Amino acid sequence: MHIHLDAIGGIAGDMFLASVIDARPDLVDQIEAAMRLAGLPVAWQVVPSRQKRAGIEGVHVAIEPPEGGETRPSGTWRAIRERLGDSSLDGPVKARAIDIFQHLALAEATVHGVAIDDVHFHELADWDSLADIVGAAAAIEALGVTGCTVSDIPFGKGRVMTEHGAMPVPAPATAKLLEGFRGVDDGIAGERVTPTGAAILAHLEASQETSGSGRLLATGIGLGTKDMPGIANILRLLCYENDGSRASDTVAVIEFEIDDQSGEDLAVGLDRIRALDGVLDLIQGSVLAKKGRMAGAIRILCLPAQMTPVIEACFVETTTIGLRHRLERRVVLTRSAAMAEGVRTKRVERPAGATVK
Repeated sequence: MHIHLDAIGGIAGDMFLASVIDARPDLVDQIEAAMRLAGLPVAWQVVPSRQKRAGIEGVHVAIEPPEGGETRPSGTWRAIRERLGDSSLDGPVKARAIDIFQHLALAEATVHGVAIDDVHFHELADWDSLADIVGAAAAIEALGVTGCTVSDIPFGKGRVMTEHGAMPVPAPATAKLLEGFRGVDDGIAGERVTPTGAAILAHLEASQETSGSGRLLATGIGLGTKDMPGIANILRLLCYENDGSRASDTVAVIEFEIDDQSGEDLAVGLDRIRALDGVLDLIQGSVLAKKGRMAGAIRILCLPAQMTPVIEACFVETTTIGLRHRLERRVVLTRSAAMAEGVRTKRVERPAGATVK
């Protein structure tokens, strides 16, 4: 499924979750079950309700604490990662939740200049924030999301109070997560994008190249908590059916040339890079470099979330002292592997019909 997000009022974790619940109310129990598996105490209530913002009806989600109950689980990235890792969440949901938190941790570590394991989520330590992220991970997995686009994003303006005092909007970590996204100034002040909302966009690798296309399966309206002057504080979700024969996603492309490493040594290094998590493909070609020297041209495709460790491996395993990297969209045909009379075959769904080889 491809999803498109219209960030009319902005985007936050609870708004994203609410938009999914509005589009697919049958997922409420599944989403809440994931929150409980991540440790949300039974006394905390997950309360979706139908409300209106500026005359537009949708779903608002609140994670309500018991009176006098625990409000702050340990907020360090290390502790949260261990909590999620030790939980009984399904593997894909667990991986998505950890990845969303990982994006947050990297942004916080960058803006505060600390080691990632020492990051403390001052504004994200409450149970409701943990529930928002795990709920979003469960919702994304349940929908079977294969791609995401988002409208221009209202970054907001003014200041927001944090543990570090008053900060300009968007807050530093949020701004780091929003790098590369197009923003829009609609003249309305306030925090329009929360750190959790920005991290969900980063996890989804949302693009702004096009909106969704294809058969529209469902729509949902997620409501923010505040009323805003002159605008509906909503996040609209559009769910599109994927083309049955193809899907699109984003990959990281890493390229460099080598002319001073022996072929044997380079082959060993490239095999090690090829074996890394997230590496989708690695090819080597021959090119004519400066002074007429033959050189190896290396191109690596990997998952965007794994680009940093793959780049580090390139500097460790090869003699290159520089490389190029970028994100690219790709279109891939649906394929599946099978055994036919003891021979491994690949079935590919092409526009003109399936082929098997």
